[in-house]
Amino acid sequence: MRSANPAKTRADAVVVGVLEHKSGAQLAEGGDDVAKAYGRKLRPLLASLGVTGKAGEVHKVPSGGTLSSPLLVLVGLGEEADQVSVRRAAGAAARSVTNAASVALALPAGTPALVRAVTEGWHLGGYTFTTYKKDSGGSTAPGTVTVLSSIARKDEASEAFESAQVLARAVATTRDWVNTPPGDLRPPAFADAVADAAAEASKGRGKAKVKVTVHDEKQLAELGCGGILGVGQGSDAPPRLVELSYSPRGARTHLALVGKGITFDSGGLSIKPAQSMSDMKSDMAGAAAVVQATLAIAALRLPVKVSTFVPMAENMVSGSATRPGDVLRMYGGKTVEIMNTDAEGRLILADALVRATESKPDVVLDVATLTGHMVLALGDRVGGVMGSDEVVDAVLAAAGEAGESHWPMPLPEQMTERVRSSKIADLLQHDWVRWGGGLYAGAFLREFTDDLPWAHLDIAGPSFHSGSAYGHVTPGGTGFAVTTLVAYARRLSAS
Repeated sequence: MRSANPAKTRADAVVVGVLEHKSGAQLAEGGDDVAKAYGRKLRPLLASLGVTGKAGEVHKVPSGGTLSSPLLVLVGLGEEADQVSVRRAAGAAARSVTNAASVALALPAGTPALVRAVTEGWHLGGYTFTTYKKDSGGSTAPGTVTVLSSIARKDEASEAFESAQVLARAVATTRDWVNTPPGDLRPPAFADAVADAAAEASKGRGKAKVKVTVHDEKQLAELGCGGILGVGQGSDAPPRLVELSYSPRGARTHLALVGKGITFDSGGLSIKPAQSMSDMKSDMAGAAAVVQATLAIAALRLPVKVSTFVPMAENMVSGSATRPGDVLRMYGGKTVEIMNTDAEGRLILADALVRATESKPDVVLDVATLTGHMVLALGDRVGGVMGSDEVVDAVLAAAGEAGESHWPMPLPEQMTERVRSSKIADLLQHDWVRWGGGLYAGAFLREFTDDLPWAHLDIAGPSFHSGSAYGHVTPGGTGFAVTTLVAYARRLSAS
């Protein structure tokens, strides 16, 4: 990152943002010197190329010697250059500039937040997953990428630049785990991957230490984790519970994170239709998100104690699978009557939530690809948030800073009545009422939070993207919720 004139910067390509305006497209902040270099030729050039500044639009223009760079890349920002539009524009640019040795990013970067947005957007927009490609062709990413910013020499800009790279790596690893075929990331393998990632993050002098404990199926039985064991008993790959702890000196508050880790969801005996299983490797996206958020919080040395609980199971069909009508005794003693084995996520989360409350945190957040109802309600790019009002508000504020879309959802009293309506157990896991299924799931989870400040993030829609890339989001796992969790922890440490 440096402060420099983009018109005179020597790079194979220079990227400039374009704003959409009723009087015609205009170069955004960061591109002022480029506009001066073109002078009166700029407006007719943009018009002849059909440049509108619409978000997601990309145009490549040979500079013909007008700039030191031979190629000018124009990326649309829409009507406003804010964190969201800049992050998305940087992501679109990353996929448009390939086979260039060097790139200069002259997007709006006049504040630390915008520096972070440019940096995150570029790294994430250029993400690819080629582990299973025989001939991946090697990386086409530029060897050198320079963020041009007028505040490059300020400490807060440097901090934003470095933290953005930490976050981008965390999101990228989350995507890697979600994109891995389910046969290669069953619960024991996923637990090993988490332990290895934590060990690597803690290696070396000066690194923040993250402790890891892995409970296998025998230890889960000794603990009485009936939810995790009940879901996992239909698979020949036994379940796991992974617990991580980051305890910095001088921690000002204690945050507990819980993430759903269903490594593949067939639906169990309440089996899914075949076409609904193809993306079910992503049913562990919540687990991946909370693990990587924890490691990022540690890498950034935020003064927040974090206790993270990651239940892992594979929901499969077999003669030993849990049956509708069975009753499971959860960790902590509550009993649950099973009505739908395809509503398994809430069962493993219940055990983990009680474990989390025993660590005496100030606040608990759980993240899960929990219900199709939430996708029906909010679509596939928005997550739902429900729980304690003050925690929900804080999560939404953090999401705004992180550039992720979350929406508040209610937990009406009648949902509690439905959850407690079993005739033979303490709680009813599912009741087959068509309406409000996402809210029912949230109300069920609330039964295991010991009335602590808590929020549930249902990321079933935005955790996996089946379409073409847009902005900084690429096909497959998205890493959704990682940046929101880190932003929440940052806000928590400052409050």
